[in-house]
Amino acid sequence: MATMPPHRHDLNASARSGGLRRAAHRVLVLVAAAAVGAGLLAAPAHAAPSVDEIEAQIDKKWEQLEPTIEQYNKVRAQLKVNRQKSANLQKKIEPLALQSELALNRVGDLASRYYISGPSHDIGALLVSAKPDTLTEQLTILDRLASQERKEVEGVLAVRAKYDGEKQKLDALIVTQTKQQNDLAAKKKQIDGEIKKLEASMPKTTVVTAACPTINGVVSAAARTAIKTACGKVGKPYVWGATGPNSFDCSGLTQYAYKAAGIYLTHHTGDQWNEGKAISRGDARPGDLVFFFSGLSHVGLYLGNNQMVHAPRAGKPVQVSSINTMPVAGFRRPG
Repeated sequence: MATMPPHRHDLNASARSGGLRRAAHRVLVLVAAAAVGAGLLAAPAHAAPSVDEIEAQIDKKWEQLEPTIEQYNKVRAQLKVNRQKSANLQKKIEPLALQSELALNRVGDLASRYYISGPSHDIGALLVSAKPDTLTEQLTILDRLASQERKEVEGVLAVRAKYDGEKQKLDALIVTQTKQQNDLAAKKKQIDGEIKKLEASMPKTTVVTAACPTINGVVSAAARTAIKTACGKVGKPYVWGATGPNSFDCSGLTQYAYKAAGIYLTHHTGDQWNEGKAISRGDARPGDLVFFFSGLSHVGLYLGNNQMVHAPRAGKPVQVSSINTMPVAGFRRPG
């Protein structure tokens, strides 16, 4: 029986191994292609952020913006005060400058008279040879000519120097604060722009119910559920202290509506006021709670366009009506 040489045996084994690898690779390629075709390996789709997620981003931006606004207001107020101080010092410096100039002129006149009338040899020599280019040299001449005028000028110049020094400090502070104000204003503008972009990206939602008007606007998932739940109870009777599902009072209806959305409110208008986030009337959105009277004795679920769904009173069932029939105390956003 012939025996295969060892090197031929190794070559055949290597060839078989390479063939198996190539075959396995082709199978993997075919499986991967089929998976992509079926969408199994497709990149995961990123869902657009919800109203609540965008609200959370806006809240974070506001956390940055509010301290910036307050710091901007502080610097601006300080700047206004310091500019007024600088202006007041300038008003004080102007007459002092004039006063010192007049005093120096008087001394100059006196020196001229001494020169013309022929003063003593020492004074004459000083006047002929001296070149009073500095304050020290000027004061030396003043010592020789007239001590009273010298004292007057010294006093004026000292006070003027004090005001000049204070004004220089203020002017330097004003330069620093002006830069701070400009930097804060730029930062405020940047954050404002980011907030506006976030607000503009809010998804628009349409809520259609049988008993309430169609809502087109920004509505969170929780608000949408609350609106549909409350509108589904239109026509149910008002019963004092009732929280549903077949009868309601005003805070019982709002409690029931938001409970369906997973948000638990106390069955009391005053507590519901404190359990929500304060919202201005201009920023109110469908799903917000709207409160009435100074004592917060009534609440409804806002639908937008000055409409709400609410449980009015005994004898009137749950219904849709205008919020302008009662004095509005404010709006709150649950959640």
